[in-house]
Amino acid sequence: MNEIIVEELEIPVPLGDPFILLHNGTYYAYGTHSDEGIEVYISDNLKTWKYKGLALNKKDSWADRWFWAPEVYEVNGKFYMYYSADEHICVAVADSPVGPFIQNKQEPMIVEEKCIDNSFFMDDDGTPYLSFVRFNDGNNVWIAELEKDLITLKKETMRPCIHVSQAWEEVWPRVNEGSYILKHNGIYYMTYSANSYESPFYGVGCATATDIMGEWAKYDENPLLQNPGGLVGVGHSAMFTDKEGKLRIVFHAHKDKSNIHPRAMYIGTVNFENVNGTDRMRISK
Repeated sequence: MNEIIVEELEIPVPLGDPFILLHNGTYYAYGTHSDEGIEVYISDNLKTWKYKGLALNKKDSWADRWFWAPEVYEVNGKFYMYYSADEHICVAVADSPVGPFIQNKQEPMIVEEKCIDNSFFMDDDGTPYLSFVRFNDGNNVWIAELEKDLITLKKETMRPCIHVSQAWEEVWPRVNEGSYILKHNGIYYMTYSANSYESPFYGVGCATATDIMGEWAKYDENPLLQNPGGLVGVGHSAMFTDKEGKLRIVFHAHKDKSNIHPRAMYIGTVNFENVNGTDRMRISK
């Protein structure tokens, strides 16, 4: 495993399950923290962050508790926040990345079943997808197409992607979660987290596919990210491209080796290494 260097933030940002959006030269960070909804921080340089309050207030959501793992995407001038609330997957919409995000349809994307960690991906042909966690075999990752409204799930397209299948994932308990998909040179790369977020052995693995709705193969060398630089409880990552065009990864870690909360946000860098003609994802300096 390459040496992993993480961005030193001037003041810790207390976000679990973090996500960063770059829009018009400003970075927006969202994550799990508040009982009142989803908070947002802004930065010009990824080091100094300013708190901007609630991007999503619970009064504008379907649920009133457990606001987790938000991701925000701009599509056609609107901002879509995919997030979990009360262990159901939801989506809210705003005209600005700082909100207010409103969940106009006051019900989760899947009413009849608990799911979490919904993550959006738009393919090159304009087809929108949502990956998310179901609880039908521990925590495992599924995927489905979205309707053109980017809100309605095409339930008939739902299919499994990955489940607990590697030794490092079975420390405690059976968890594959926190998926994020990107496409690089025609290959789909999915980062995901394994073990409980409460475990010091929480970590990030990678799986790839040539067909997003097909079979996903996990890296034999997983985890790609676990206990870097003495951090523990490292995981629930997402990726973004910074102002310099570098692919970055944002993730959380426990407060310290004795305390989980408040979890804090960290930022690393993603590279691809050509191995026998195939680009392998690496998390490094």
